[in-house]
Amino acid sequence: MTSKVTEESLGYEQARDELIEVVRRLEAGGTTLEESLALWERGERLSKVCRRWLDGARARLDAALAEEEDEGEAGEADGGE
Repeated sequence: MTSKVTEESLGYEQARDELIEVVRRLEAGGTTLEESLALWERGERLSKVCRRWLDGARARLDAALAEEEDEGEAGEADGGE
């Protein structure tokens, strides 16, 4: 299994791809209960990594949109557009 430090350094696409593989293996069956639990736990950690990336992307988009809106309002106040 991958350490927590490595999980935090995963990019979104890497975490997503590994999560897809974990789900595929769980759905395919044929693993022991212990292996299934380990896969499930890994999937939960990967899901959190993906969620952090998506939340960060949403925050960046929101900030960029707010900045754009502020610039537009400042231009209108200056008699611009």
